Amino acid sequence: MRPKIVTLCGSIRFWDKIQEMAERLELENHFAVIGITPHVMKRDLSPEEEDRLDELHREKIKISDAIFVVNVDGYIGKSTASEIAFAKELGKEILYLEPHQIA
Repeated sequence: MRPKIVTLCGSIRFWDKIQEMAERLELENHFAVIGITPHVMKRDLSPEEEDRLDELHREKIKISDAIFVVNVDGYIGKSTASEIAFAKELGKEILYLEPHQIA
């Protein structure tokens, strides 16, 4: 039986928690985790580059069984909310780090 494939979603402001959850989900839950691409280049991304990263993240969600939302202190930003809506449209399982209000 293959492991559940899970794409992480969340704000880069919580990068350390995102990395921690990737490791924990793989070691403790035996999930195959698809991570978030960090923005480490010392320059602003062009709108085209931002669109490309968003498009590729949606592709990650498409090939996943579920998404795992890293919602530290309940925070879900605009981009993450969009990813959750996209995953719901595809019928993906939505997992959350912290309890949340259903919108």
